[in-house]
Amino acid sequence: MFKKHLLSILLITLISFNANAQMLFKESDSLRGSLNKNRDWFDIQSYDISVIPDINNKTIEGNVVWKAKAVKASQDIQVDLQEPLIIDSVMIMIANQWEKVPFQREGNIALVHHQKNIKLNADFSLWIYYHGKPREAIRPPWDGGWIWKKDSNGNPWVSVACQGLGASVWYPCKDHQSDEPDLGAALNIYSPNNLKAIGNGRTGRTDQDHWYRWVVRNPINNYNIIPYIGDYVNWKETYKGLKGNLDVSYYVLREDSSKAVEQFKQVPKMLEAFEYWMGPYPFYEDGFKLVQSPHLGMEHQSAVAYGNRFKNGYLGRDLSGSGWGLKWDYIIVHESGHEWFANNITTKDIADMWVHEGFTSYLESLYTEYFFGKIAADEYTYGLRNRIQNDVPIIGPYGINREGSGDMYAKGAVMLHTIRKAINDDVLFRNIMIGLNKTFYHQTVTTEQIENYISQQAGINFSKVFDQYLRTTQIPQLVLQYDAKEKTLSYEWKNCIKGFNLPIHINYQDKLESLMPLDFQPKKRLIQQDHFDINAFSNAIEKLYYVKVVVE
Repeated sequence: MFKKHLLSILLITLISFNANAQMLFKESDSLRGSLNKNRDWFDIQSYDISVIPDINNKTIEGNVVWKAKAVKASQDIQVDLQEPLIIDSVMIMIANQWEKVPFQREGNIALVHHQKNIKLNADFSLWIYYHGKPREAIRPPWDGGWIWKKDSNGNPWVSVACQGLGASVWYPCKDHQSDEPDLGAALNIYSPNNLKAIGNGRTGRTDQDHWYRWVVRNPINNYNIIPYIGDYVNWKETYKGLKGNLDVSYYVLREDSSKAVEQFKQVPKMLEAFEYWMGPYPFYEDGFKLVQSPHLGMEHQSAVAYGNRFKNGYLGRDLSGSGWGLKWDYIIVHESGHEWFANNITTKDIADMWVHEGFTSYLESLYTEYFFGKIAADEYTYGLRNRIQNDVPIIGPYGINREGSGDMYAKGAVMLHTIRKAINDDVLFRNIMIGLNKTFYHQTVTTEQIENYISQQAGINFSKVFDQYLRTTQIPQLVLQYDAKEKTLSYEWKNCIKGFNLPIHINYQDKLESLMPLDFQPKKRLIQQDHFDINAFSNAIEKLYYVKVVVE
């Protein structure tokens, strides 16, 4: 019955990440992670979400209105809502005619069945009522669900974290990263007592007590739509940015307002640095908010979650060990950086999450460079290498809602730094960063699109370089031999995939030395320096490029 309407797929897919680790994936993983025949035929235009949380009982009830367009004719609609939440009823409107429609539930999926095909290009709305006790996040944001906490004064402090796990942990949606609502979303939150409810975008009007309405006008990913409820105080400022005046708002717990006012002075500096490196903040229409959250932080579009305890570094620590990471607040810089990479440019499949995390981790270095110089940024980036595990490839398996290695953060950042040094043109690199955000403005993308864009703009085919760092765990070895008598340097690449062609450029003793390997044959070049120190030269390479230099 139910499974007849679903895409035919293998019940179990075996994926081998390495010789020692294997993972089993089931049909439910593919239903969640792929665009099957009951998801690929319609495009979400907007969500209008209303939710009433019962804080005492840790339950919710609500309804969601989808507006969608048929990109081909079909009739069955997959709705994602994770157990133990319950769908009460579903209604559909086509051509201004409402009707109640049947649905069948299996696990985290419901299949809504309309008796007639919905025609190509037809607009339709789905109204879904639901309730229940949602999954509770035990260790947010690393595991997802509702967060039910209290502040130090005993007031409720409530929110949600659901990246990776998916927005369907708290509201019914098309829970696939490739389909952002083109016309934005609205979030209506009921808040008890005198607590404030905060959401993405700008606040709208409501005539009902205890209801707060927030509206986003830009496309937004499902996992970024988040409610915050607490004893919040608010202040605002205007940032004069590249697209004019940007409305900036801050929401923090009443008890922390004095600390927050001082710490959040870093926000305009962050905006200044990132607009320099990547172009205008992508969501001027929706404003920018920093909202104190009952967890460490998350890139919730236009309402970034902040929980770094008003300290510089990562909860007071420098993740790089270089010292530079204590010059700024990690969560303000990293999570806000996701407004460009994750929110403006979003990957279609979370297997490609390195585009979010690798670029944004490198933004930490670019922020450091903007305010403290290139040497500081190089030292910070080099320090990130101590976090690389090289356990499994950065890119995960596609179509099953699985990320790759956590190396997408640090290794992704040092890979981009390596590519930047190979380009050897800082102006061009900055233009590539700006161009990415302009070319893929408010779009969902694949890894290949990002890789191809960088290669085309740089004029260097980096496809094998991306393959090496994203799809293997091998660290390239550059083998050097220096003949002092002949003043020649021999070099070749080892421990690489076929065709690896990373250019090396090093300013050594005030002279640019370039090693341009075109194939795997050993090569020689003349070194026109009287006192060439092969060990110092190799150390200089390793400081800037994520390679292992072997001197023979």
